[in-house]
Amino acid sequence: MTSSRLIARRRAIAAAGAVTALALTLAACGSSDDSSSMPGMDHGGKSSAPSSSSASPSMGDMPGMAMDHMASGNGLSDSQDAYRLTSKDTTLPSGKQAAYRFTVTGPDDKPVTDFALDQTKRMHFYAIRSDLTGFQHVHPTMAADGTWSAPLSSLAPGSWHMFASFTPNTGKGKGTDFVLSRTVTVPGDAVKAPLPAPATSTQVDGYTVTVKGDPMAGMAHPLTASIVEDGKPVTDLEPYLDTYAHLTAFHEGDAAFAHLHPTTEVTGDHGGPDLSFHAELPTSGNWRLFLQFQTGGKLHTAALTLRVG
Repeated sequence: MTSSRLIARRRAIAAAGAVTALALTLAACGSSDDSSSMPGMDHGGKSSAPSSSSASPSMGDMPGMAMDHMASGNGLSDSQDAYRLTSKDTTLPSGKQAAYRFTVTGPDDKPVTDFALDQTKRMHFYAIRSDLTGFQHVHPTMAADGTWSAPLSSLAPGSWHMFASFTPNTGKGKGTDFVLSRTVTVPGDAVKAPLPAPATSTQVDGYTVTVKGDPMAGMAHPLTASIVEDGKPVTDLEPYLDTYAHLTAFHEGDAAFAHLHPTTEVTGDHGGPDLSFHAELPTSGNWRLFLQFQTGGKLHTAALTLRVG
């Protein structure tokens, strides 16, 4: 079976699962202005500025579901289908801002410079330490020669995974979503932080994010996160990356990557309190979830651990 047929079949299965599965709840993806105050976020986090760019060009058949942007694989390789993530940076300094520079090369071994929009951006970049702390989600800039520069906030000593999520707009891989990664070392005395226990709720910047559900490995699930402040439902969520919240998950142990796509349709300048996502977590175990949402022009990040059976 060709790769295109496999992708089409996955999308059909995922869409069916999203319709029939019970609504769960989940939260993830982002960075608040003071990430050090969040459990599991004490090794740096950088807010991504709101974007006024146009919406993602390709959406699925279900309202609000970005089914055409479901990346395959777990992101734990620097190459896939002859596309490769390359970088000369093997170390980054500790305790200060730094830029990670990288290039994506295609099947012709030349730098790729034409990328499609995905949630208003041509490149999403994630940095996370091996113990799943220090999460950062930024949007790098590309030079004319195809070299990307990702601005990172202060990094704590240890091993870090650098993930690049993108969709080529031309060539053999046109329209295919990729997540590739490399690791870098931040020199210094690395102290491993224990992963917080699985929980159904977490707090950030005065907001409480509640998660419900019991997802199973390898199965598509619609997930829902509810946000309240002082016990009252939050209804002033602002659009961020063409959605009301952005969600990312990483697997305990190997830091495998999963991007959980929003299914709540953006209908105006204010949303909430309930947010739905399409999730397909490939393996069982603990996943650390990061939910980004924006209010009053400020980006917040909620982090919690979800147990997947």
